[in-house]
Order: sequence, then structure tokens, then C-alpha cells
Amino acid sequence: MAILRPFLRLYRRHFWRLTLGVLLAILTLLASTGLLTLSGWFLAAASLVGGAGLYSFNYMLPAAGVRGAAIIRTVARYFERLVSHDGTFRVLQHLRVFTFSRLLPLSPAGIAHFRQGDLLNRFVADVDTLDHLYLRIISPFTGALAVIIVVTLGLCWLDITLTLTLGAIMLLTLLLLPPLFYRIGRPAGAAMTLQRARYRQQLTRWLQAQAELSLYGSLENSRQQLNEIEAGWQQAQRRQASLTGLSQSLLLLISGATVTLILWLSAGGVGEWQPPGALLALFVFCSLAAFEALAPVGSAFLHLGQVFASAARIQQVLAQRPAVRFPQQEQATSGDGALQLNEVTFSYPNALAPALQRLSLRVEPGESVALLGPTGCGKSTLLQLLTRAWDPQHGEIRIADIALTQWSEPALRAAIGVVSQRVHLFNQTLRDNLLLAAAESSDAALIDVLKQVGLEKLLADGQGLNAWLGEGGRQLSGGELRRLAIARALLRNSSILLLDEPTEGLDAETEQQILALLARVTADKTTIMVTHRLQGIENFDRICVMERGEIVEQGKHDELMAKRGRYWHFQQRFTL
Repeated sequence: MAILRPFLRLYRRHFWRLTLGVLLAILTLLASTGLLTLSGWFLAAASLVGGAGLYSFNYMLPAAGVRGAAIIRTVARYFERLVSHDGTFRVLQHLRVFTFSRLLPLSPAGIAHFRQGDLLNRFVADVDTLDHLYLRIISPFTGALAVIIVVTLGLCWLDITLTLTLGAIMLLTLLLLPPLFYRIGRPAGAAMTLQRARYRQQLTRWLQAQAELSLYGSLENSRQQLNEIEAGWQQAQRRQASLTGLSQSLLLLISGATVTLILWLSAGGVGEWQPPGALLALFVFCSLAAFEALAPVGSAFLHLGQVFASAARIQQVLAQRPAVRFPQQEQATSGDGALQLNEVTFSYPNALAPALQRLSLRVEPGESVALLGPTGCGKSTLLQLLTRAWDPQHGEIRIADIALTQWSEPALRAAIGVVSQRVHLFNQTLRDNLLLAAAESSDAALIDVLKQVGLEKLLADGQGLNAWLGEGGRQLSGGELRRLAIARALLRNSSILLLDEPTEGLDAETEQQILALLARVTADKTTIMVTHRLQGIENFDRICVMERGEIVEQGKHDELMAKRGRYWHFQQRFTL
């Protein structure tokens, strides 16, 4: 249970809501038990009235009790479903926020060895599995225990021997059957969780690599692997389904044997009533109704194996320690955009060669620098170090003459704006997609920045900032996505702007438009742009050519062309 402790703590946030759900579940079970018990006794007693002319009874009260129990059961069941599911969804919401808040500081170093599909499966499917803990285990078990206690206390007034016999059998069933089937079903539950994760991960890879698999003739082999994983997953599902049927059959057998035993014992008399008369029906029907409360408990604990396996998979991620730790105190910044890297060396885990080797670079406030070089030379790594996605093994990075390790995370994020190569468009309104960068921005500020980047046409459909983007709404072109990313960066109003291949994948005309836009909006900012393209690069204050993690050449466009070095060769190949 220790592995569930971090998740169980989140239940405290919704303790009263979840407790109300359990109480309503108990009320529903008690109403159902009372309904069947009272109905059985009422029909039996009514059949005996006047048989020997010995007695009569008031049928109005039990009839009212039957109707009252039926109404209570219906109403309680409705509100129990409403409250329990609302509470469960709220718990899942906090589980996701909790998991993501623990996951975010790990990126990218702590989660680098997890595949994206596997990570997504842990975050979505495994978190979803944890809702079984309340809906299928805690609530049914608590309800069954409450029914046993209430039924035992209630029937003790009629016949203590019969009542203790019934209560003991039910309590032993509740205490022995769930742990037994948990032990038996745990391997199948764990296998279902793991095989589900493997299947979804393999399916994602198979779908994404269709072109490559077809090209190299491996499509059929990959599909065969997918089928084998699916077969293992189905085998685990069949195993658990068989165990579920077995648990229900065993519970039905125990229920039938108990009812038969109660029928035999009560036939000799119930308490002071000899013969028992209608009280025999009361005990028999009460036994049947009470065992219905135990019906979900046996199979519920089969899901505990899945819960433990999912919790363990989530904990494997959450147990990772962040490779980068920010100071907790708030950091006051000077606001100038000076950058300095001193003898910075960095290697990725298990890499054969360092990504950066003793790299030194100083960028003055307001200066624009282009980092040029072939793929794998360390350009993007340099940007990741500046945003503290990683920390260098050697050397020091300073911003505004303050060591990067001394910056608090909010201050660093406020000081640096990033326009990445991949721009994500959320399936939300235009306003929401912009407020992601600066949540406190007014509508006027959002409209102004859209005009600055040339996206005012997005406001022309009559809905303005409420226009829906993404799935089910307006899709954006590659150029519009880059402009949206620039708009987000402008809303941040950072003194430093990092651009990672901002024109990658764009046609020549759109590329020129984006570069002209960047030149206009970054005139007063310290700008570093990573690129391997030469379009518009001559407009930068300085060009740094990188190879194998080092800056091998730097200067202005005219100076580097005059040297006829690496940059000159780049230009020659580009011209040809």
C-alpha cells in the first residue's frame, strides 16, 4: 500500500464529497436490503392472515415501508452516482495536475529515456486506472461492511443465534474472498497494464513509421510484433474475465449455501416465535439481499492488481530527480540582455562525444547573433542550456552578469522568450492560445500584438478573439503558426529572444516575410537565432559558425566573406 500513499493523500482534498458518496452508497444498499426483506416478510405474513383465524395485522405500515424503501433506494442511487462520479473526476483532475507538476521539472533530462508514447500512456491511461481505487474498491468494500454491521445489529432483536451465524458468514466472506482473488488476479492485472502500455506504444510507432517500414520492407514484421503484443493483452483480459466469473460463481455458491442454512435453522423457530411464521421469510430474504451488497467486492479486488501496476509505472517517472534545480527565492533582475558563456562543456547522457566543447561566447544587450552550422553541431543544445533545460558539466553561463544557476525559474522564464521550431496550436480560442504566454494580458494588448505580427485577419471573421482554432475550428498555415509563436514571445516582453529554426519548412516568400517581421520586432532585444539556412543572415550583427560543439568562426557577414573560411564555403554551396 505504500506505493499508493502519495495518491491517497490527494483524496483528502475531496474527503467530504467522497465520504458523502460512500454514505449514499450505504444508504442505497440498506434501502435495497430493507425493501427485499420487508417485501418478503409482508407477502408471507399476508398469506398467513386468517388462515386459522388466529390473528390479523395492519398492512398499511409495511406497505408504506415498502414504498418508502423503494423511493429511498431510487433517489439515493441517483445522488450516489452523481456525487461519487463527480468526486472521482475531481480526484482524477488533481491526480493529473499532481502528476504533471511532478513531471514538468523532470523535462527533458529526467524523462529522456522514456519514449513519448510510453510517457503519454502513463500520464493518461495509468492515471485513469487509479479511479478504480475509489469506485470499485473503497466504496463497495465500505458499503458491504456497513450492511453487515447494520443487518447484524438489526436482526439481533429477533434471534441472536441466527443473526450471528449470518453475520459471521458474511464477514468471513468479505474478509477472505477479496484478498484471495487479489492474490490470484494480481499477475493478470499487472499483465493487462503492461501489455496495454506496450501495445499502445508499439501501435504509435507503427503508425508513425508507415513510410519507413514500407520502404524497407519491414511493415509485415512490425505488424506481426503488434499482433503478438495484442494477443498477450487479450490473454490477460481473458484470464481476468475468467477470474471475475469464478469470483461471482463462488459468491453465488456461498450465498445459496448461507440462505439454505438460514432456512434450515429458522425452520425450528425464530427467537420466541414457535413456529417462526413470516419471520422465516424475513431472515431468508434478508440473507439474499445482504449478499447482494457483497456482489461487487470479490471481483473489485481483481482490479487492485491493475491499480498497483499503474501506480508503480507512474512512480517510476515521479521518482526521477530533476537534473536542474532552481533556487526558491525570488530573483530581482536588472533587465539588460547581456549573455555570457565561459568555457562551457556539455555532454548528453551516454553520448560518445560532447555536444559542446569549451565554448565561450558573449552577446551584448540588444545584439543579434546567428548560430550557423550543420545538424548536430550543438546549436540547439546551446539554446537548451540558456533556458536551463540542462546544466553544463563544466563552465559557466551568466545573464545580466548573474550566474544562471542563481536565477529563479519565474525570473528566468520572464527574461527569456523562445520561438521554437515546432509551434503547438491548442484546440482553444485565439485568446486562450495567446494568453498562454501572458495570462494577465488585456484584449487590447492581444489585438495589438496580432496586428504587429500580421495576424489581424484572424480577427476578421466576426468572432474576434473568441474564434476557435485547431480541431473543429480554423487551421493555421506554417507561416501563420510562426507568427503566432512570435506573438506569444512579444507578449512575454522578454529582454532576450531565442529563435530555433524559425523559418524551417517554409517556402521562400513566407521565409522572407518571417525574417522581415523578426528584424522589425526584435530590434531592441538581445537575439540569438539558430539556423542552417542563409536567407537574411547578413542582417545580423554577428554570425557564429559552429562545428562539433565549438565556434570555429565568428564576425559580421562582410568580414567572414572576406576571410573566405567556413562561412564563405557555406555561402558558395548555398549560391550553387
